[in-house]
Amino acid sequence: MFDIQEELKKVPDNPGVYQMKNQFGEIIYVGKAKNLKRRVKQYFQSKNHSPKIEAMIRNIAEFEYIIVDNEVEALILEANLIKKYWPKYNTILRDDKQYPYIKISVQEKYPRIFKVREVKKDGAKYFGPYPSAYAVNEIIDIIGSLYKLRKCSLKLDGTKKNQRPCLNYHIGRCTAPCMGNVEFKDYKKEVDMAISFLASGEEALVKTLTENMQSASQNLDFEAAAKYRDQIKAIEMISEKQKIVSANSNMDQDVIGSALGIEEACIQIFFIRNGKIIGREHYLLTNIENESREEIISSFISQFYTGTVYIPKEIYIETEVEDMEVFEKLLSEKRGNKVSIKVPAKGDKSMLIKMIKKNALEILEKGSQRIKKNLDESMQAVEELKDLLQLDDTPMRIEAYDISNIQGVESVGSMVVFERGIPSKSNYRRFRIKTVKGPNDYKSMEEVLERRINRGLGQGDMKGFNKMPDLILIDGGKGQTNIAEEVIHNYGLNIPVCGMIKDDKHTTRGLIYQNNEIEFSKDNKVYRLIYRIQEEAHRFAIEYHRNLRDKTLFKSELDNIENVGEKRKINLLKEFGSVDSIKTKSIEELSAVEGMNIKAAESVYNYFYKRTKNENKMNEQ
Repeated sequence: MFDIQEELKKVPDNPGVYQMKNQFGEIIYVGKAKNLKRRVKQYFQSKNHSPKIEAMIRNIAEFEYIIVDNEVEALILEANLIKKYWPKYNTILRDDKQYPYIKISVQEKYPRIFKVREVKKDGAKYFGPYPSAYAVNEIIDIIGSLYKLRKCSLKLDGTKKNQRPCLNYHIGRCTAPCMGNVEFKDYKKEVDMAISFLASGEEALVKTLTENMQSASQNLDFEAAAKYRDQIKAIEMISEKQKIVSANSNMDQDVIGSALGIEEACIQIFFIRNGKIIGREHYLLTNIENESREEIISSFISQFYTGTVYIPKEIYIETEVEDMEVFEKLLSEKRGNKVSIKVPAKGDKSMLIKMIKKNALEILEKGSQRIKKNLDESMQAVEELKDLLQLDDTPMRIEAYDISNIQGVESVGSMVVFERGIPSKSNYRRFRIKTVKGPNDYKSMEEVLERRINRGLGQGDMKGFNKMPDLILIDGGKGQTNIAEEVIHNYGLNIPVCGMIKDDKHTTRGLIYQNNEIEFSKDNKVYRLIYRIQEEAHRFAIEYHRNLRDKTLFKSELDNIENVGEKRKINLLKEFGSVDSIKTKSIEELSAVEGMNIKAAESVYNYFYKRTKNENKMNEQ
């Protein structure tokens, strides 16, 4: 029996994080404190609490605490625990957004340019965040055509050279430093110019493109001129919604405004990069009853900036919050240099916050009911699913798995997560199948689940895996479902498993649970939930598979054969389907392929003939 008064005497004076639990052992509130003893005692000794806190106190059956070294550590731990457990009485930020950035790997001898969604302290240059992946892809393509920076992942130190450059070189989008085709100083100059353009904004890029367009037109190269014209239009389309805030500002800033409702609050944040608003987003916070504006903004800063990948130089908010110095210290450590949190009293930032607050209020008034309705309907579907399957507990966290491959090539698995019936995209995970050869969905599913559970039990990288699911859904019939149940059983876990089955038109039909089929009508809430989950798992797996396939499309054993270029390689694969099939063909069959000739056919035949002969010799030894 947990004696609260006796346990209060044992609480230390250290900084830390406390967790309030109900009679079922569920965490209902998480908080941080400079002094754990003083803060925790206040709940049980003070009479001046808000109705929400009083309701929380009535449900406290026990509490736990974690001692940390300082307030910054307490702030980080509090944010992480809130995101992990979604306590009933905490203000919760609902967010699954992750913005794209442009990265130039200047820490490498021959830097490359590519899109990322995570900013790391690796010495590279990052630009963004951008409002859409489309914007990033378009800008990378334009800069690639202008400066021809490489996109491949080869590790180039200037000492080793490839046998032949990749497709980007042949289409004029790379100078092929892998071949030693460009001097280091010349390549660095191109990199510096690309960085300069990204740092200075689209005006300089449009100016250069306009000059190139005019020059091409004067030289009667109308095809090139049209290309530059289209690139200019793309940049203008990307930037047309950007609002100039300060012509002299070159600092990254976030400006935050809020609107408070009865049960939820809307926080709107404007992202300012290089003096321009490049995007804005709004976020809904729930469980705000009787919370002050200062407390709500503090909760947002804590949960948003401890989870986001990028920290700006300055953050503007409408009112001072408790522990501002602690927030600044935490965010400065995460960014790597000084971060300031400011409350503007006048000037352009003050006017901008007023505008943002109006926007937030508009969104709250028009959108909160719709959002709340979606959340309520999702939870109703989850509750109905619990009743349908006769589960003991409501499946608050549902994980769904799917396998994707084409004839066993690049098999991948996907894990999507729905919490309270809502996609939790930050918890999605992908698996590249390692131990299974060929198209074997059963074994692939077995591998994926074993890897997921191992990580969840603390073996290997636990990031995103430390919370076990309440229900597992498998895209497949009885076979896949039985495999999943066997894996769960072997680990001594008690997690229900269902198979999501489809009809002849590949549309969700129902579930398989404990070897019984459960069908439901398409107007059923549970059906709509299962349909969304199944489609999302399939989409996520297919997307990953396509990415891997695209990356490896131009990489094969055929790259090592003399007289076989990209076109011949593609034609061979189209004709025969795989490298293994090509190995079995005669010179006559090979030479009959479009684009091939006798010399090239002999090169292919002799290459594989010699390899087979050498392998046989080794086997005989």
